[in-house]
Amino acid sequence: MMFSGFESHAPLLPEILALHGRWRGERDALVCEGQRLSWREFCAANHRFAHALHGAGIGRGERVGVVMSNGVEMAVTLFGCMAAGAVSVPINLSVADEAIAAMLADAGVRALVVSADQQPRLHALRHRLGPSITLLVTTGTAAGDWQCFRQFCDGQPEGLPDSGLQGTDFLNIIYSSGTTGMPKGIVHTHAGRRDWAYDLAIALRYHGAARTLLTIGLYSNISWVAMLCTVLGGGTLVIHPRFDTDAFLDTVAAERITHTAMVPIQFQRVVEAMGQREHDVSSLQAMMSCGSPLHERLKRSIFQAFPCGIIELYGLTEGIITTLDTEDAEGRWSSVGKPLLGTDICIVDEGGRKLGPGESGEVVSRGRITMPGYLGRDEASREAEYIDDNGVQWLRSGDIGMVDEAGFLYIVDRKKDMILSGGQNVYPQDIEAVLVEHPAVDDVAVIGATSQRWGETPVALVVAVSGGADAGAIRAWANERLGKQQRLSDVILVDELPRNPNGKILKRELRRTFAELSYA
Repeated sequence: MMFSGFESHAPLLPEILALHGRWRGERDALVCEGQRLSWREFCAANHRFAHALHGAGIGRGERVGVVMSNGVEMAVTLFGCMAAGAVSVPINLSVADEAIAAMLADAGVRALVVSADQQPRLHALRHRLGPSITLLVTTGTAAGDWQCFRQFCDGQPEGLPDSGLQGTDFLNIIYSSGTTGMPKGIVHTHAGRRDWAYDLAIALRYHGAARTLLTIGLYSNISWVAMLCTVLGGGTLVIHPRFDTDAFLDTVAAERITHTAMVPIQFQRVVEAMGQREHDVSSLQAMMSCGSPLHERLKRSIFQAFPCGIIELYGLTEGIITTLDTEDAEGRWSSVGKPLLGTDICIVDEGGRKLGPGESGEVVSRGRITMPGYLGRDEASREAEYIDDNGVQWLRSGDIGMVDEAGFLYIVDRKKDMILSGGQNVYPQDIEAVLVEHPAVDDVAVIGATSQRWGETPVALVVAVSGGADAGAIRAWANERLGKQQRLSDVILVDELPRNPNGKILKRELRRTFAELSYA
């Protein structure tokens, strides 16, 4: 028997959320700075924004620049763009004005939505953004061409608009972190984001009763992981305007938080704070760390501090993801786990030959979560492609990794960060993993410096735990534990290391700052 008239298409995220508004209407959807929206209220707000976009001529496929600090309005903007079929382009607030202008121009935005704190900055850039932008909306003061966010949405219908969405339509464009050069626009489709959320939700143990704390800017793909996994199941998003250790611990207890996603440096600060004050983290069921390596000492301390342990995620916004389950961590503290459900990885050498267990090479991946490509960057998309001997397409990571006999992946280093010393590959991450074990080392980055004898030689830039650290003693201690080729030519004490908002150390900046270093 066949059910005639039954709709067999898989619903996309705007439809799924609209159904939450109908069937989970009274449950919390969003909590932020004293505001609490039910699913019915949240969906109505998203739909009003979507209808307002349509009324302003911003429809399916049009790009909307989002330059906002965390808040209810930013969440409504992102999900309202989805409902309208518009393509959100969330911008990292920490980048320079020139980069913001370049990314908005590269994306071809037609509308710009900003929070009050960002309005003066964007107003000053307005003349550089071109005539294609026909709509300016702010949560701040309406003046000149700027429209007030609240008034823009007022009076609009609360039902999901008919946008004619297809799974292949773009949902958003997220720009890469820019740690290795000019950021590239990474495209995600509606079907791709939905499937990505489904697969990640299983790996990260989300469910319909999840109460997820977000402390990173909603422009970050780390926040999108936690955000989409939560809303897919109809859970609750608890959004902080910025990261603060006390606010984190207070909110976990008060809101009975079950899930969170942060970068290692944030977890490090929270663990340190837990030793100084009372706390209740018993509600936490699953936490995810990503963005930069989670060194063994910190990973162990997280397991000791949090009964739920932690799931480490290795991944690229482009679509490579592995996770190390809490149950697999013991004995594999340096591993980043196995591929996400439905995806595959392999290790290849410079010539494209697939390597076996224990051999180091570039990590490549394939699966339905892979991006369709970089926006307007066909050459970059081709460079990210690896075709195996059977003609199968894989995505290159730019990372050097190794898979052990049991199938667990270990990231050796970034390919671009590798140091070539005396004809040998030296991986900074291996040296950093040793240095972080020194009791005087709070943070560290290893870069290559010019060597007259070896071509390049490792140098460690160290943030000390407290004053009085001896750089020479740290170097001697490390070199006793490192291989001959890995030994440090120098340890330089610095006040801090440059990081992007996702916690990645900006080694490109460090190499530029210390470009004059030279050793015999």
